[in-house]
Amino acid sequence: MNDPVHLVCPHCTAINRIPKARLTDGPQCGKCHQALFRAQPVELNGASFARHISRNDVPVLVDFWAPWCGPCKMMAPAFAEAAQLLEPYVRLAKVNTEAEQALGVQYGVRSIPTLALFRNGQEIARQPGAMGAADIVRWTQAQL
Repeated sequence: MNDPVHLVCPHCTAINRIPKARLTDGPQCGKCHQALFRAQPVELNGASFARHISRNDVPVLVDFWAPWCGPCKMMAPAFAEAAQLLEPYVRLAKVNTEAEQALGVQYGVRSIPTLALFRNGQEIARQPGAMGAADIVRWTQAQL
């Protein structure tokens, strides 16, 4: 099972081909030479969102949040902890719906925080409300 996996670099958004068997070996971007996984969520904006959702071969779990949202702030450390537990098999990302209102509208985000799980460019599951790290991991794995 050494099929290549496409990964979008969280730093320069270059698309990298990595053998699936090497995902846990700390792969680096072929363009900017930085780590493809940082064990922390990737901040996405309107320009990088589509690229990460459509070009990553690993599922992408997105936290739609806003800086004024109390439950969002409470969930942020749990989401970061979940990144440490789910990577490299799931990419975790955050979208600030205050700064990226068009993405919130496009994906019909009605309450925050909202988690949305994407695979092959399509949303496959959604969960509104704050959760702890163990619940985020459990929910994500159950959807895959």
